[in-house]
Amino acid sequence: MTATGQTVSGVPGRYAGALFDLAREQKAVDQVGRDLATFGELIEQSPDLARLVRSPVFSAGNQLAAIETVTAQSGMSALTLNFIRLVARNRRLPAIAEMIRGYSMLAAAAKGEVRAEVTSAEKLSPKHVDELKAALKASIGRDVQLSVTVDPALLGGLVVRVGSRMLDNSLRTKLSNLKIAMKGTA
Repeated sequence: MTATGQTVSGVPGRYAGALFDLAREQKAVDQVGRDLATFGELIEQSPDLARLVRSPVFSAGNQLAAIETVTAQSGMSALTLNFIRLVARNRRLPAIAEMIRGYSMLAAAAKGEVRAEVTSAEKLSPKHVDELKAALKASIGRDVQLSVTVDPALLGGLVVRVGSRMLDNSLRTKLSNLKIAMKGTA
């Protein structure tokens, strides 16, 4: 069994670890990773699907039927589809995003990569993403796989998380710190 406790713990970690072990046995780690990323994007892009996945109001049968419809034309591997069906049958769909993240972390670790989560105020250009990867690789000494999200509330700058370390270089945090400092001098 893989050491999922280091990446994602609890039920999502166990599911991600079990899927990773099966994918590794079938030499399908990359394919399953792409499939899970596709499914995660489908959830993010469809408010109805997100509600279906996250809500305990829908029965497992209803969730399974909807998942079957959504994934029918996706071209996902049988292993990934069976995993998603199992998660739906076991009423664990609300944790699927954590399972996907856990699987991604396990796959990155198996390749010798480190996974970093980057939040920016606006969409980063491919050039900036490449520069950020290079800077993180120089700092950490290993290849870095980035997960980039956008949060306009940051106002500017970046928040970078690598493992348990976080660098918050956002304008929002700087302004907040300045506000606290100003209150101290008054």
